[in-house]
Amino acid sequence: MNDAIGSSQAKCLLFIHARTSLHPGSGAALGVVDLPVQRERHTHWPLIPGSSLKGVLRDACGRGCTQDQKEKIPLVFGPETKDADKHAGAISFTDARILAFPVRSLKGVFAWITCDSVLRRFARDAKMAGLDGPTAPGPAEKNKAICAANAPLLVNGTQIVLEEFEFAKQADAPAGWSDALARLVFRDEDERPMFRDRLVVLHDDDFGHFVRHATEVVARIGLDAATKTVKNGALFYQEFLPTETLLYSVVIANASRNGRAMAASDVLKFVSDGEPGIPEILQIGGDETIGKGLCAVHFSNGKGGA
Repeated sequence: MNDAIGSSQAKCLLFIHARTSLHPGSGAALGVVDLPVQRERHTHWPLIPGSSLKGVLRDACGRGCTQDQKEKIPLVFGPETKDADKHAGAISFTDARILAFPVRSLKGVFAWITCDSVLRRFARDAKMAGLDGPTAPGPAEKNKAICAANAPLLVNGTQIVLEEFEFAKQADAPAGWSDALARLVFRDEDERPMFRDRLVVLHDDDFGHFVRHATEVVARIGLDAATKTVKNGALFYQEFLPTETLLYSVVIANASRNGRAMAASDVLKFVSDGEPGIPEILQIGGDETIGKGLCAVHFSNGKGGA
């Protein structure tokens, strides 16, 4: 594993690709939406809390374990709550940050949008994980877009229409940039071409508008079994990140902290590609029983895997 923080640590990036709508709930309504998604306070960009990721991954590692593997789970993730004072876990997950957000397009079905601030932060986080992130194309101007030369989103070769907004093409994305990013993000080679073709860099303000206002807001109700009408107080509005949302988290592993010898590289391998390892598809966030939050997860060290 790459080492960029300390010689005794092992690091990688965890990429999360929403296969169904995702609700990383904040637990508090601040507006007309009763159940909003969690957001960064200073940017209003959506995120998945690191604590949620750690809990999901711990549960996934615990399924189908042998007894020997089960004994390693407290070393890797920390002991159960009643023994929490004994030692800390050996692995850390940052909050999962937005990398690319899907937006409806007049042509080409949808685009993955990002912005210079997101890409700069991603490059910084990738460096923290010991990776060399691909060089971003630079900032887009207001109401303009940077995209692939042959992007299927282009109208008359000069414009992209996202939701009800028109964006003039500013420039072609640098050759190889989106391809290098796709190799990091996706394990499956078949998914990379669509990402390369549909990746669009917008101005920071334009990106911020879409991640705040182009999420899915769904009305949920509870019916009275006898009358088949809505129960009193059972109508609420819930926000979801749309299918195809892409996020990432920095994963940092240390040697085990309870006196038992388990190197940082073994801790990371236990989670990423060892036994039991993590399934390719995990359920993250709320509403598991109605199929929400199914996400493809991919640990990447920039060398084709973790």
